[in-house]
Amino acid sequence: MPATSRSSRAGLCHEMARVFLFASLLGAGIAAASEAPSSKGVADPSQWPAITPPVQDDPALIRRVDALLASLSLEQKVGQLVQGDIGSMQPADLERYPLGSILAGGNSDPGGRYNASPAEWLALADAYHRASLAPHQNRPGVPVLFGIDAVHGQNNVVGATVFPHNIGLGATRNPDLVRRIAEVTAVEARVTGFDWTFAPTLAVPQDDRWGRTYEGYSEDPAIVASFAAAVVEGIQGKVGAADFLGPRRVVASAKHFVGDGGTFEGRDQGDAQISEAELRDIHAPGYVEAMRAGVQTVMASFSGWNGVKHHGNRSLLTGVIKQRWQFDGFIVGDWNAHGQIPGCTNEKCTAAVEAGLDMYMAPDSWKGIYTSLLAAARSGELPIATIDDAARRVLLVKARAGVLDASLPSSRELAGDYALLGSAEHRAVARQAVRESLVLLKNDGVLPIRPTAHVLIAGDGADSIAKQSGGWTLSWQGTGTTNADFPNGQSIGGALVERIQAAGGRAALSAEGEFTDKPDVAVVVFGEDPYAEFQGDIADLRYSPGDDADLALMKRLADAGIPVVAVFISGRPLWVNRELNVADAFVAVWLPGSEGGGVADVLLAADDGSVAHDFKGRLSFSWPKRADQARLNRHHPDYEPLFPLGFGLTYAQPRPWQPLPEDPGVVAAAAQRMWFSKGATSDGFSWQAPAGSVAPAARAVDHLAQEDAREFSFPEAGAIALTAGTPLNLEREANGDVRLELWLNIEGEAAGELALGCGAACPHSVPLDSLPRKQWLHVGTMLKCFRADGAMLGQVDAPFVLHGHRGAKIRVASIGLGQEARVVLPCPQK
Repeated sequence: MPATSRSSRAGLCHEMARVFLFASLLGAGIAAASEAPSSKGVADPSQWPAITPPVQDDPALIRRVDALLASLSLEQKVGQLVQGDIGSMQPADLERYPLGSILAGGNSDPGGRYNASPAEWLALADAYHRASLAPHQNRPGVPVLFGIDAVHGQNNVVGATVFPHNIGLGATRNPDLVRRIAEVTAVEARVTGFDWTFAPTLAVPQDDRWGRTYEGYSEDPAIVASFAAAVVEGIQGKVGAADFLGPRRVVASAKHFVGDGGTFEGRDQGDAQISEAELRDIHAPGYVEAMRAGVQTVMASFSGWNGVKHHGNRSLLTGVIKQRWQFDGFIVGDWNAHGQIPGCTNEKCTAAVEAGLDMYMAPDSWKGIYTSLLAAARSGELPIATIDDAARRVLLVKARAGVLDASLPSSRELAGDYALLGSAEHRAVARQAVRESLVLLKNDGVLPIRPTAHVLIAGDGADSIAKQSGGWTLSWQGTGTTNADFPNGQSIGGALVERIQAAGGRAALSAEGEFTDKPDVAVVVFGEDPYAEFQGDIADLRYSPGDDADLALMKRLADAGIPVVAVFISGRPLWVNRELNVADAFVAVWLPGSEGGGVADVLLAADDGSVAHDFKGRLSFSWPKRADQARLNRHHPDYEPLFPLGFGLTYAQPRPWQPLPEDPGVVAAAAQRMWFSKGATSDGFSWQAPAGSVAPAARAVDHLAQEDAREFSFPEAGAIALTAGTPLNLEREANGDVRLELWLNIEGEAAGELALGCGAACPHSVPLDSLPRKQWLHVGTMLKCFRADGAMLGQVDAPFVLHGHRGAKIRVASIGLGQEARVVLPCPQK
């Protein structure tokens, strides 16, 4: 049921009481968060909460799993430990390589098309299931478990209901609503043929620079813990109930264990340099509740703790999860994260399973990891007992979930019932979630808006379902889509126009804020563009540094005497003091998903002018007063927010506004990850010809300004490299699909190719011959295009090498890393 509306003051008091109660239950735990971090990254499991396993299996099921394990060949057992991605394997591959699972990663879709139809998804599920049943060495095949990141609805499938991201759901403080969202997500996953979702995310983000902040329900471990059981039970069903892991449910995964929200400087895939007490008391409470709710899988984090990568941390994976918590499900890895363990590569790594990992997420390295694990098992390097334990865990989850007996995905209950995708009932749940997640930060009497008024709806987010949905929506980063890709969705602006016109008012939708007749009020919808992991990391909390277009738009409207309502889309709290000062009302809508109508419901009054829906949302993350307050959490001693955790105004209880200081508190940062710009190399970088290569002639030329680029002329075939004084570790960037990007102009017919300098680890080059001539192009190609299979880009001496053919004349400018290039060169065939 929806949470009861409360005044802002009462809500804050309740919030503080709840937090203090949680702190007291932890005893000295939170206080101990300030202790010096362990230097070894080794946990003491006896200091972690004890958990009694909630799932009590029928003895017959246990006997069946044990008998099945005994009947499998070594190849089949090893196969259960490996998961491949549909973007890097075909169904027929399962006939030779008996893998235990497949996944559809963020940019992996049927036919490689992000907008593939639901029917194509279901057909693909059939194809993989059918192939997995093929006999292997005259033994029956074992059905695969098909997983996907359905993290805010079945968000990879066109037409599915897209719910608010977790940061917005945390603002609702409504676990029952989140439970219902999880139920809907499971149903829509079943419609399209899936058995497993990689959700919920139970991170407790402590540094809002982290690009995955929006995947966390809150910075407060108690709030995260309050949602954990609800979402797990919504996905899987309640332990002991008749529908637990039934045909309308899927397997859940608590992720990413543990502390990925506490890494140094908020770096994705980074290192949490904190005490064990903080790791346990701040970052683990959600996992404890998920375990008690019977979650069947846990995903290990990319990140590490005090120098030890979680995928190789036996004290946590085995000591805490499997022994202290008596977890009998299985632990799955993250995208090639095992390759970051010292001594490992993406294709060879026994250390992870020895530490306690049960299933390697090896999206494009599945063949190599399967082959190397099998060889290690045959040689005795990897004990058969270790393989048997991991494989048994995978088989046990499959048995509980009914996968071992399941028919083709298309013949199961709910499968192919596409009317359930984005159904009216499901959209109503999403719309309620949007309404309850909105947080009112300022209101000088302009809200609610009379629906009979003349309203201008402006801003680049006014009519963009993609922008309001954020990352992990149809594509990994949430980019490259249009409103047409959301047939069951509605933009915020579209919903406002529909409601206002129905009430007899006038509504004009103009992203630029243009108008002929002066409107009564302007609603400006703006905020962060979509992003996902790694690429969403930022240097500080300034909103849109260097681009004041949104602020200028609001100022222009305000200067014209038009009241301005700011509707702010974001995946985290950001420094927006200037925008707050200009706007007459300011609403944080987070990343609300496909139901823009939920925003219209709250912003607009009823036809008679009364409040139709009051604001219920309360901040689940503290809001900064300065842009340098990236670590702004209630339990920190220097806690000085602009708006504290739990803040949220209502129509019933507004608050007078005092102008805010407009100094962000940070010095403008230099361009990030740029090695050559404005005609100069960054500190520590220099131009050099690689050993054994003929150096081209070089001169300064103009691109956007005087002599801000270099022209390289190659009378003979040769090469020039931008070298780094200290080798760069670009493995995180390569794993995050970051690109090498530059501005380039090929002056003649002869061209060349791009490469990296890191020896045998990056032997591949990307040809430039297909590019147009005599024009500046913003060109990019993914870093992983250059590396050898199974290699790491951990020691890159030259992040840019230009090989020129004889007679080539090539101009280059602005070399670095990015995601903005308009011309993307494909990886070469390897």
